[in-house]
Amino acid sequence: MCTPAAAGRGRVRLNVGGRVFETTADTLASAGRDTMLGAMLDASWNVPGAEAEYFIDRDPACFAVLLDLLRTGGLHLPAHIPEAVLCREALYYGLLDRVRAARWGEFDGDRLRLAASVPGRAPGDGAAVRAAPDGGCCVAHGGAVRVYNWMLEERRPVHLGHAPVNDAAYLDAATLLVAAREGTGSSRHSGGGVAAFSALTGELRHRFRVAHDRQPRPFTPGALAFDDQHSKIFASCKGRLNEYGVAAWDATTSEQTDFFYEPPACALGDADGLQWLDGTSTLMAATMFPRADSSFVSLLDFRGRSVAWSWSDVGTPASLEDKHAVHAIAMEDGWSVCVVNQYDDLGFLDLRSNAGGVRWRSGSKLMGRKKVRAEESCYPKLATHGGQLFASTTTGAISVFSGPDHALTSTLRASDGGGVCDLSIGGDRLFALHNEENVFDVWETPPLPII
Repeated sequence: MCTPAAAGRGRVRLNVGGRVFETTADTLASAGRDTMLGAMLDASWNVPGAEAEYFIDRDPACFAVLLDLLRTGGLHLPAHIPEAVLCREALYYGLLDRVRAARWGEFDGDRLRLAASVPGRAPGDGAAVRAAPDGGCCVAHGGAVRVYNWMLEERRPVHLGHAPVNDAAYLDAATLLVAAREGTGSSRHSGGGVAAFSALTGELRHRFRVAHDRQPRPFTPGALAFDDQHSKIFASCKGRLNEYGVAAWDATTSEQTDFFYEPPACALGDADGLQWLDGTSTLMAATMFPRADSSFVSLLDFRGRSVAWSWSDVGTPASLEDKHAVHAIAMEDGWSVCVVNQYDDLGFLDLRSNAGGVRWRSGSKLMGRKKVRAEESCYPKLATHGGQLFASTTTGAISVFSGPDHALTSTLRASDGGGVCDLSIGGDRLFALHNEENVFDVWETPPLPII
């Protein structure tokens, strides 16, 4: 007889939907105390003297797959079992995280494989893609944000009426922040500003207000960012009365904590990229061509409301005047910024010096370069993860650079949806949004073989 007090390594009989399974208490305990199977044998949850056979009124075929996962660490799904059904059963047993971990391995840019190409349901092109911490994602599309769980099933979208979305970001797996331009819709979700929504239901939770001289003012936000603890929220802002700058809010109370006003010759209100640098406790604000006539990158120190470092390509020599940095990202070393121009050239800025310019790397040209048209609407984008640098191209490929010298080590090519207009990494996945077709690609690292 198996009881919580005497389970040890003894055998346990489980009758699942009429099919009997035998396993060990150790195998079930390996699921963890916070799971149904682990708690079933825990003395804190059960009284000694329980029956030797446990009956569970669930799908036996799915249970066989999950039991094998606990025994071997590998996920082997028969063709006749839909993945959604298995995930439903895994959720019941508390094993959904185990299933997700077995589906794909720890992120490695040089081992990525195309897992899916997901077509959108709305006409036109998406504006941005953002990875969720749990492996899902969202796509900003006009006045809506399409939300997908980690199984790439579409959840209820976030609708903002006639307010076009400028940016979106996950505060956590269940909370989605949306920055939208001012609109004229009659919905309670319409209108510009920054708001928090449930990533599960699409319901509005609260709005983030901006006040100047203690008076609330309407504003149009651009880019969103968080500090390293996700305790502060930042957004570039443009007010109706030339109140340009970057606003900061407390993520818990939603109260405005600061506003960094735009200094002369430093385009902050139009910033289309914000990034927190933990090492220096500063916020990088990037306003890039073609949003502005020239590109600007600044490090903002909110503690003293000062610009700690800045760079601009204003006054570029005539021989280079047709080249502009179109995206920027702070590298994980905390001391450099990588930029890419519209011709797919990579360059680096040294944050330890205000005097230096971009060090363009002739050997770092991205794969598949093409001539850029004057009306080009899709420009290269950058991302970093685990010491690797990722750069999209106007042809739809993604180049992976590794090592201290950022050598080109891999090239990712997927759907024929045109150039990649945005990419995002999170939840051990890379998401790439294409501009010519309403589709995004999902890249995963396959799990290592079990020996």
